[in-house]
Amino acid sequence: MTAPSGLSSALRITARYSLSRPGGSTLPVRGIFTKSTAPPPSPLRTGLYATILAVSTGLFAVYYFDSRSALHRYFLTPALRYTLSPENGHKVAVKVLRSGLGPRDPVTDDARLTAELWGEEISNPVGLAAGFDKNGEAIDGLFDLGFSWVEIGSVTPKPQAGNPQPRVFHLPEDAGLINRYGFPSEGQASVLSRLRSRIPSFLLPSTSTTSESPSTHSPQHASLRSGALLAVNLGKNKTSSAESIDDFLSGVKTFGPYADVLVVNVSSPNTPGLRGLQNRQALEDLLSGVIKARNDLPLPRLTHAKPKILVKLAPDLDTIQLEEIAEVIRTSGIDGVIISNTTVQRPSGLINPNKSEQGGFSGPLLKPLSISALRTLRTHLPSSIPIIGCGGISSGQDALEFARAGAAMVQMYTHFGYGGAGACRRVKDEIEVELKKEGKTWKDVVNEATEKLAWKEPKKEKGTVELLIEEALQLNDLLDKLGEKIDLGAGATRGNAPAQEEAHKSASSVGESASVAVTVPQSATA
Repeated sequence: MTAPSGLSSALRITARYSLSRPGGSTLPVRGIFTKSTAPPPSPLRTGLYATILAVSTGLFAVYYFDSRSALHRYFLTPALRYTLSPENGHKVAVKVLRSGLGPRDPVTDDARLTAELWGEEISNPVGLAAGFDKNGEAIDGLFDLGFSWVEIGSVTPKPQAGNPQPRVFHLPEDAGLINRYGFPSEGQASVLSRLRSRIPSFLLPSTSTTSESPSTHSPQHASLRSGALLAVNLGKNKTSSAESIDDFLSGVKTFGPYADVLVVNVSSPNTPGLRGLQNRQALEDLLSGVIKARNDLPLPRLTHAKPKILVKLAPDLDTIQLEEIAEVIRTSGIDGVIISNTTVQRPSGLINPNKSEQGGFSGPLLKPLSISALRTLRTHLPSSIPIIGCGGISSGQDALEFARAGAAMVQMYTHFGYGGAGACRRVKDEIEVELKKEGKTWKDVVNEATEKLAWKEPKKEKGTVELLIEEALQLNDLLDKLGEKIDLGAGATRGNAPAQEEAHKSASSVGESASVAVTVPQSATA
């Protein structure tokens, strides 16, 4: 039904009137495309938001860069483990530490933690084993986490890809790891360039073949930090012949001027034939060659000291093998031993299905094997040859157990992967708590164990000739004393000539016996 035209006109007039403003102006009619005008921002509100953002960012940065933060242990590290493959998670961790954006240990090491190697004090007894930073990418990032010993490698002379992937397997229920990496390495040239790039130019060794004059700067460690050591683990290319030692000699010559310690790795289970170099004759040849190569190095400009040479052994050696190796080491000039590498055995307590994978196992269940091998070696090596314990260390109590078995220091690997950036700090704190309870220092524990357990040079049994010489000397002493008595009594018994004559005869008889006793063995030893 349509409204009358008059009514329609009235409605239009009324609507127009209702939209008009007082004073006669009309209100704007908002169309479909009309935009509303936002009120101008308040400077006070903007400043408040900016302040909150800056403070929040700063607090998060402080929290993130502190390696003790729960963020690393309970969020970031598990996130890497469960979202990426083991090898890719490993690579990401290395890249973060390489970038300089990794967390740091902000705590100064307590004096109780001071360790000693070769007469030199080390800030704490916890080091990082080889295998994490294979190509020397994150050296300083790892030292920032509180390790006093960072060992890079294994480094092979030529680049090689290692074994096919997958080659790393987590065993989370066992806090363990199985790897069959097979020495993937960028090669000596690449790693050497990274080591050189860390060092100030005036401390770099000369590239000329002429002998260089000694530097006048104060000697320092290759780690470029006081109380810390940088080690390079030397590996062997898979294509090299099993019995050849040339790869190790090349490593000594290449890295000698840039490392505090060089580690000869003859114990990886993932390179065919490598463990054969632990056999007595092969090891003698290897160690004598390596020591000669080290001794032939010129004095490094950086450290003013030639690198120490250590050998890294497997935990799968039996007692007889370890005793034979100890005999070789005692006469080789080697500076120390690391015990142990991963094991090809599978401890009975393993749960995770990955336990059936081929490769070397590491984790807490490796500790009994490593401790046993350590005790055997300690009783067959003198205190002058330190042993570094490695294998299954995941707490301060574990570290002290190694110390009580005679280890001068310890190294971590698998626990670092599971415990995250704060693992080193936590282990050091746990060691400190235990030492406070006992009222001892780390050096006290190590020295007590070494004094009790270390091998000592057996005393030589005296042969017939030595016994005759000793008896002759005793007779000579008796003769001297008898002569003194005769002289003293001569004045009192001058009138007793027969007695005095008899005494002189007795003295002459003793003298002749002593002379014969001395003469016979001397001729026998000629």
